[in-house]
Amino acid sequence: MNGAQNTITVRALQNDVLDALVNRHLGSTAGHVEATLAANPGLAKVAMDIPMGMPVRLVKAAQPVQDRINLWD
Repeated sequence: MNGAQNTITVRALQNDVLDALVNRHLGSTAGHVEATLAANPGLAKVAMDIPMGMPVRLVKAAQPVQDRINLWD
């Protein structure tokens, strides 16, 4: 995975759909699917049936920072 941009390029398998492809390589879909769609123009048109062998640039989205609530502050 490219550390500077948090991207990796993979090739789709037969009958791949975008969310399964992202989950298989990045471990979840949360935010990653949207970031991947933004990085791959035209991918949304074939996201439900990605052609076998098509290169897809996967983008690992930054995890949102969650404020920690302390009840005793």
